Amino acid sequence: MMFERFTPEARTVVVHAQEHARRLGHRYIGCEHLLLAVAASRQPVGVVLREQGITPDRVEEEIVHRAGLGGGGALFSDLDRDALAAIGIDLDAVRARVEASFGPDALIRAANAMHRGPRPSRLNPRRAVPPRLRRLIGRLFRRLFRRRRPVLGAPASASMATGRYHATGPVPRGHLPFTTRARKCLENSVREAQAMRDHHIGAEHLALGLARMEGGLVAPILLALGAPGAALRVAILDRYRQAG
Repeated sequence: MMFERFTPEARTVVVHAQEHARRLGHRYIGCEHLLLAVAASRQPVGVVLREQGITPDRVEEEIVHRAGLGGGGALFSDLDRDALAAIGIDLDAVRARVEASFGPDALIRAANAMHRGPRPSRLNPRRAVPPRLRRLIGRLFRRLFRRRRPVLGAPASASMATGRYHATGPVPRGHLPFTTRARKCLENSVREAQAMRDHHIGAEHLALGLARMEGGLVAPILLALGAPGAALRVAILDRYRQAG
């Protein structure tokens, strides 16, 4: 399993990314949450990011600006704001139009409905999974997640992830899934470790994996903060070559 190769510091980054997502009211763990956790890390790679202007405060500001707070953030998390703006689509205007027509919590209600709604059966797409079966599946997944927690968990001494923004309303609970891009980032971190001939996956490999991401929120956030992915990779690799 990939997570077994993660160092305690890398596991802390993943756990803190989940805590940041909860605090912001997001029901998913995206690359942007991983970036925020790395930027706040006490590891050398966190220092490199902050030297490049990628500070936790600035990253969080960009996340809130681009994805918003609360469950509605999931509706905008994988969209490229700058690319859409180039073809005349302003996400802020879309959000304002939706909230003006349906209320300030419309996006949150929509995301919650998508999150809670019954999923079609694969055997019969027109038939929803019965509530009793959904509860049984939910219990099985919760048991599985509890079993994996020692593998994924951060060291007991790790502090909680904090920040400036907090979503109003109830905090998402239970298992938060990784977005498709976040899973891709974790796969990238494995490739980065292999390229560096490392037998472990550390916070530095997560950062390098993030710097390789295209689309989503990370690339435009890095660009907005003056440290595009290619330049960030060079800075990280230079620091670790000097340390080695």
